[in-house]
Amino acid sequence: MDKKRSKPSGAHFRKKRKEEEEKRAKDTGALLKYFGAPSATATAQDEQPSTSSSTYVDPEDEDPFASTSEMPGAKPPEEEPLPTDPGNWPSAITDSIRIQLVSKGPRKVAPDFVFPRNEGDGRSCHHQYFKKTLVSGEKMPRSWLVYSEKNNSLFCFCCKLFSRRNMKLTSSGLTDWKHASSYLTSHDNNPEHHNSMKAWKELVVRIKKGETIDKRDAVLARLIAIIQSLAIRNLALRGHTETLFSPSNGNFLKEVELMARFDPIMQEHINRVQKGTYSHTSYLGHHVQNELINLLSSKITSTIVDDIKLAKFFSIILDCTPDISHTEQLSVVIRIVSLQEKPHVEEYFMGFLEADESTGKHLTSMILNRLEELKIPLEDCRGQSYDNGANMRGKNKGIQARLLELNPRALFVPCGAHTLNLVVADAAKGSIHATSYFGILQKLYNLFSASSQRWVILKKHANITLKMWSETRWESKINSVEPLRYQASAVREALIEVRDHTKDSVIKIEAQSLSEEVGSYRFSICTVVWYDILNQIHHVSKLMQSPNMHVDVAVNLLKNTERVLHNYRATGFSAAQMSAKDMCEDMNIEAVLQQKRLRSTKRLFSYESFDEPLSDALKKLEVTFFNVVVDAAVSSIQERFTTLENVGEKFGVLTHFPNLSNDELTEQCKALSATLLFQDQADVNARELAQEIKNLPDLPSKSMTSFELLNFVHGNDLSEIYPNLWTALRIARSFSKLKLIKTYLRSTMAQERLTGLAIISINHAIADQISYDDIIEDFASRKARKIQI
Repeated sequence: MDKKRSKPSGAHFRKKRKEEEEKRAKDTGALLKYFGAPSATATAQDEQPSTSSSTYVDPEDEDPFASTSEMPGAKPPEEEPLPTDPGNWPSAITDSIRIQLVSKGPRKVAPDFVFPRNEGDGRSCHHQYFKKTLVSGEKMPRSWLVYSEKNNSLFCFCCKLFSRRNMKLTSSGLTDWKHASSYLTSHDNNPEHHNSMKAWKELVVRIKKGETIDKRDAVLARLIAIIQSLAIRNLALRGHTETLFSPSNGNFLKEVELMARFDPIMQEHINRVQKGTYSHTSYLGHHVQNELINLLSSKITSTIVDDIKLAKFFSIILDCTPDISHTEQLSVVIRIVSLQEKPHVEEYFMGFLEADESTGKHLTSMILNRLEELKIPLEDCRGQSYDNGANMRGKNKGIQARLLELNPRALFVPCGAHTLNLVVADAAKGSIHATSYFGILQKLYNLFSASSQRWVILKKHANITLKMWSETRWESKINSVEPLRYQASAVREALIEVRDHTKDSVIKIEAQSLSEEVGSYRFSICTVVWYDILNQIHHVSKLMQSPNMHVDVAVNLLKNTERVLHNYRATGFSAAQMSAKDMCEDMNIEAVLQQKRLRSTKRLFSYESFDEPLSDALKKLEVTFFNVVVDAAVSSIQERFTTLENVGEKFGVLTHFPNLSNDELTEQCKALSATLLFQDQADVNARELAQEIKNLPDLPSKSMTSFELLNFVHGNDLSEIYPNLWTALRIARSFSKLKLIKTYLRSTMAQERLTGLAIISINHAIADQISYDDIIEDFASRKARKIQI
């Protein structure tokens, strides 16, 4: 009995190779036939022996499990069909291209297809890659895997169409055949791949049902635009009802109704909503509003976080304020030196945090959790700025102390605007004439504002109306003082007219009393003094609130303010008397300060004698009012801005270096480096920084600010030559004097919705750059809506 061959004979191999060549020649041009009638070039190629080592089969000839023939509900494309080889797909995948490719489905490789081998290692793709082996031993086809004849590589059909991430299976294709099996297994378990698969299958279902996403996307884009417009203008969205064409359905639905009058897409949408042809949602309810607000604010926040990470160093600004519903809201702002285009300061609002407790410990944990959610490392924080509350700036248990324990490089700078406000408040507390003066201003405002007739009388006499002053913003009281400073005579005449025409005895007495007070020499002097002081403080406060303010300029402003107040202490009272006399002359009254009778009190025995009482009324007013107010303001500036001056001194080398000797320059660079050192990690090298400063080219000016120097280094592309100086300047610019952010007024609104609307409104410049297409895609992938539009 003959022994059976263990291997086929050579004749068998030759016969099999011949059959494969005949089969290859027969199927040449199948790719072109798939798109339509073959061209002359294709016909000529069919008549020649094939030189290709690959061929595709039509999807309809495939096994039903892997079949991806055209969907019955898909509209025939009017344009030239797209190539199904992923290597020939356009780089920008639009919605129309995506629909065409999904309608055709991924092309499959024929079972007898022979993959070409690499010239280097001789490896090639295998048919086994197109199936996944389960634990049970069953083989599951990978319908998403597509082979590119052009690139001799593998692509993921769904990820290339729906994913925005850059990976091998979406960019150049997988060609590492040695590790292909493990890479494909890893890709099977990738969450991004799962999301792309779901988006692919959802689109397949929609196409089969004859549904399109174009109108849905168009409607959503219009709704997002309406929400953004209302949020930027700080207008409420919802009303008492959510019924279309109802008088009290709110601004959102009213905007929808208005747009439907002129826009055919929105008009069709509204008509179908009213006819009840929708089986699920109409996208007009408050739940969808919340989803779109959340998606838009999330996109804005993501863009901001990318800019913060690019800038690396940042400062954090917090303020805690109760809203109208008596909920404590913690406002979070991050300040950076943005490196996009050219260096410039950006202050980003990162949202509200609902504070259950106002202790330093609880607020610190809240901000740390927020930074962790945003994936912003606290190690890169170089500054912190708050108001002067004990829970914020406390040296032992305040937020600034707790953050300094975690990161000593996060230098604390008090809010300049709030501190200036306290300077004026301190000045007003020391004198009874100062506090009573603002009480009179409030009485004047109350008298005229309580009656429309009295307000008309005031406007008839005065060009500037009276303003109500704020209890918290003392520097804004200049708006209340200004009408009395320049139109005291008109206000007094208005009071006299009110007295003469009113029939209410209480109002008559009140108007008479106020007219006598406004017409007094004492009141005129107080008006001039307060206006001079508040005008100086108000000007500095507005400059301090500018986002472009930086430490060195702030310190110079405060020193100049202190110097001006010192000079005003010497000559201000005399100048105030002259201005007050002019005011009295306009009112046709005598500029005489009435001396009040001194009370005689019984003296008990004492080793020290009492101060001799002042008999001169003018001198007494200077001592008890003018000197007290000015001295308190100067003393408060010196005390409250010590922290800011200390920070300014640490970074002073960056602006004062032209006037420093080599030894002084070296010492100050060492001090700055020590300030920015923590756990053996330094932001700058002291020796290299000193050397870089010495080697600086000729500067346009010897008195440049840190911001001007930063722009000079960037404008001349010198950051690579002076890296330590570049880093130090960016850190110095990150400190803030931002004005306090006041929370939105709201009575009933969810915290997430409140924060989302605030982010959209305050960061409206970034909101204008957000693509609606990205938001719509996120909305569709998150909710997986299948609505016929």
